Amino acid sequence: MAEKIQKCGLKREKGFLYFIDKQGDISCAVMARGKKKGGKAKKVVKVGLKKEKGYLYFIDKKGDISRAIMKNSGKKKK
Repeated sequence: MAEKIQKCGLKREKGFLYFIDKQGDISCAVMARGKKKGGKAKKVVKVGLKKEKGYLYFIDKKGDISRAIMKNSGKKKK
């Protein structure tokens, strides 16, 4: 089960890929379709989120930042 970390209320536009960048902010880029290449990423919301190891961070349906525990976080394969 995921837990909500930060409320942002982000409104998404069609044709854009939204993600959490290395600085912990929400960025978006134009999605690549067929022969069209994707665009350069631009910051949408500045959050400054500090990520913890072992969690998957994502933007949920309501446009807020949530996290879930990764199933096999940091375990090496035999």
